Amino acid sequence: MNHIDIKLVASDDHSVLSLIADWYHDEWGIPVADTVNNLRAVTADIYQFQMLLFVNGRAVATGGVYDHVGLLNHKPELNIYKKWLAQLYTIPGERGNGYGIRLCKQIQDHCRALALEKIYLFTHTAGPMYQKLGWSIIQRLTISNRNIAVMEKTP
Repeated sequence: MNHIDIKLVASDDHSVLSLIADWYHDEWGIPVADTVNNLRAVTADIYQFQMLLFVNGRAVATGGVYDHVGLLNHKPELNIYKKWLAQLYTIPGERGNGYGIRLCKQIQDHCRALALEKIYLFTHTAGPMYQKLGWSIIQRLTISNRNIAVMEKTP
C-alpha cells in the first residue's frame, strides 16, 4: 500500500521550487527561472498556493491556485475571475494512478478552508475528469485550434 502525503510548498524551499520548475519546463517549455520566480510570489501569498503530492516519500505531482494564468494573456476579459486551479502536473511514470485527482481534491479542500467562494480552471484535455469532480463549464473558447473549457467550482 502506498503512503500518500500532500504538503503546501513554502516560498523558501528552493529545492522543491526548482523541482517543480524543472517539471514544468520539461512538460510545457516554461523557463525554469520564470517558474521559480512565480512560485516564490505565489507561495508567499496565503490565498495563492502550490501543493506537492508525495508517494512513499517521492514527489510525483503538483498543482496550485493562482490569481493569474496564461489564458488571461490571450483573453483579458477573463480577468474578472481570480483563483485559478492550474499547473496540475503528475510525473509521466505515475500518470493514470489517480494522483492528479487526489491532489485536485486536496487543493479544493484547502480553498474551502480559505473560504474562497469560487475557483476556476481551464482545460482542453481533461474536462470530463473535472466534471466528475463537480466542476461546471462556464465558457468555451478556441485558441490556437484548441477547444478550451473554462470551468468553475464552489470549493
